[in-house]
Amino acid sequence: MGYHIVVCAGIVPDPLQSLEPVMGPGGPGLKNEAMLPAVLDPWGAHALYEAAHLARQHADSKVWLVSFAPKAKLQQVMMTIAQKVAFELVAIDGAAHGFTDASGVAATIAEAVAGIAGLDRSKLLLFGGWESASRAAGATLSMAGERLGITDQFFGVDGITVGADGSFEILERVEGGQHQVSNCGGPPAVFGWATGSLHEPANNPQLGMTNMRALIPALQRAKAASPAPAGTFAGVAVPSQRRETRIVKDQSPDAIAKEIVEWIRQ
Repeated sequence: MGYHIVVCAGIVPDPLQSLEPVMGPGGPGLKNEAMLPAVLDPWGAHALYEAAHLARQHADSKVWLVSFAPKAKLQQVMMTIAQKVAFELVAIDGAAHGFTDASGVAATIAEAVAGIAGLDRSKLLLFGGWESASRAAGATLSMAGERLGITDQFFGVDGITVGADGSFEILERVEGGQHQVSNCGGPPAVFGWATGSLHEPANNPQLGMTNMRALIPALQRAKAASPAPAGTFAGVAVPSQRRETRIVKDQSPDAIAKEIVEWIRQ
């Protein structure tokens, strides 16, 4: 059985950059946001690599990447991602920072997914990050799935195994390095990936050239979207750094915990 896998993944500033939130005329944002180098959200990237791996194992499968991001920045990121795996891009031109409302972003993504030509909803697997590196709310993918009428949803996924009857066995990450094993009868379903088990694919320039032929028209077709901010912000600022180090030997765990709680309450 082939799958129609739609991966939802935005872009975020390179983790090595220092980020400074600022209030602008249009609301909160990041200082010099347009100048910051960007990467595909690491959680979403894991989902994309897992989607491509699953698609290669099952004939007649196809992968779409739905990305809500400034299209100029997205084009830069795609120069690298297009060399990793085969996919068809669906671009939405909007702010990539985490100050927009998750439900508005989810509604926009769901509308984009529903509008994909040739998408068979009975084969649909909606992939994405367990959470994102921009908002870390872990809510957008779930709400997008609900809007598409998909109620079988799994998060913190580290692996899926397809059974002979087309069902899925899913490993969901829980506390203490353990996994919860779940079963799903088949598509449609939502999978919010943790890190999975795949390494980042090596660059393939030939694949990149093939992908880019379709990526550029997709970027040109990108519709603008401006979901409402997530609430009203009186101001934004980086938390002040504070470090107080004290060396103490033979302290019991309970005493350490009590001291930390007292410090936080100060």
